[in-house]
Amino acid sequence: MIDLTLYNFMDELLRSTPTDFKRYMYSKVLWNSRLVGIVGPRGVGKSTMMLQYILENRDKGNYLYVSADHTYFSNHSLTELADDFVKEGGTKLFIDEVHKYKGWSIELKQIYDVHPDLSVVFSGSSVLDIHKGENDLSRRVLIFNMQGMSFREYLELFHGIKTKVYSLEEILANKVKIDDIKHPLPVFREYLNSGYYPFSKEEGFELRLQQIITQTVENDISQYADMKASTARKLKQMLKIVSQLSPYKPNTTGLAAEIGVSKNNIMDYLVYLEMAGMIGQLRDDTGGIRGLGKIEKIYIDNTNLMYALSDGTPDTGNIRETFFYNQMRVNNDVISSKESDFKIDKFTFEVGGRKKSKKQIENISDGFIVKDDIEYGHGNIIPLWHFGLNY
Repeated sequence: MIDLTLYNFMDELLRSTPTDFKRYMYSKVLWNSRLVGIVGPRGVGKSTMMLQYILENRDKGNYLYVSADHTYFSNHSLTELADDFVKEGGTKLFIDEVHKYKGWSIELKQIYDVHPDLSVVFSGSSVLDIHKGENDLSRRVLIFNMQGMSFREYLELFHGIKTKVYSLEEILANKVKIDDIKHPLPVFREYLNSGYYPFSKEEGFELRLQQIITQTVENDISQYADMKASTARKLKQMLKIVSQLSPYKPNTTGLAAEIGVSKNNIMDYLVYLEMAGMIGQLRDDTGGIRGLGKIEKIYIDNTNLMYALSDGTPDTGNIRETFFYNQMRVNNDVISSKESDFKIDKFTFEVGGRKKSKKQIENISDGFIVKDDIEYGHGNIIPLWHFGLNY
């Protein structure tokens, strides 16, 4: 018999779960598959999304939501929970923060093999641990990678302004139109500062964001890579340095000397930071396969993190490029451009301020100037904020 405290825990969370706004990933997850994993950086709303699904569908079966760090698991296992749940007619089990349970992937594999009629959805705040456990799950699991909020989502959640998702082609054709907002730039500035995370309007946002940085670097990465505490602190120092130079052009020797580690470890550290959602690495197309090209630039993952790491005074040019790369990478393969800032398919993009000239792309077909500080575009001049409506 399942401990009633687990059902009480779920019911308490469901009572405080909002349902009027859902993240972009909600409609993309194949909820009815036998084994589903939702992964992504800390704080982007994975837990809330799972609870929302339960609220809207719990009449269709016997559902149970648990968190892997619940005290129940101090003397019970995941397999034991699944066995008891199935015996009581359970049909769908939701496991949050699964990476906090040692040996989670092995037990999920066993649950999958033993209970063919049970559907399991799990989430993990650290993509590091999730990817590390994928080998145990082989082809059994469908993984959905969830990012922070787009500017479009921010408009809906915090300003009640709903607008469609615009494709890249619609954005480049200057077809973006939002009737409910006459002057988008002030709201866009809000988003850049504190709009990427769904909890951004809660009291103590800046402190919570600093805690996310610390927990990700000193807990998630250090545990994954089996690092000493002193090395983890150096990793945080490296993140700070990259934020000050972002977009940072990789210089392993200089960065290693700056933080006092071997240059042979720098590239591994950067991969850890990227997987954990702390940085983004812009690559060229030499790899032939997405994500395998040479790293040309390193960005802090999102503009909110840039503000947090720079004590509220990030470089404006870096903010613009970071926003473009962060928003467009969700639905597009963004690579570096030899002539300009970015390339997506056949399109080339130069990102700058209101006075940015066309000189950089004047001899490039399918070239676009992406300008900040403008409300509307024309021809091949596109407002920067338009690219926040792509998901």
